[in-house]
Amino acid sequence: EVQLVESGGGLVQAGGSLRLSCAASGFTFDDYTIGWFRQAPGKEREGVSCISSSDSITYYADSVKGRFTISSDNAKNTVYLQMNSLKPEDTAVYYCAADLTAAGMCYYGMDYWGKGTLVTVSS
Repeated sequence: EVQLVESGGGLVQAGGSLRLSCAASGFTFDDYTIGWFRQAPGKEREGVSCISSSDSITYYADSVKGRFTISSDNAKNTVYLQMNSLKPEDTAVYYCAADLTAAGMCYYGMDYWGKGTLVTVSS
């Protein structure tokens, strides 16, 4: 059974940091692109950052470049999203997703999705 389990969300003040984790199981981690999407209330889901587990190709949305860093620990089948300099507009439910053919990109047709973790940034 494929599982993507997110953790690390919470409440933080603007300017603060959080690190999200996505623990993956049930598929060959090294073959997949793993990434983070987010959905704020009343808005569409957007791709935040993705990484190819095999060659570490990464993608970042313009809105998070320079503030967020994605990394992959293939030994632990876990992907991390380090979020620094958080802004109130980063408030959203953050979802982990995995795809076999995304090649380091985020796209909405990812094969597998987690249930999400809430990040709230107060001003």
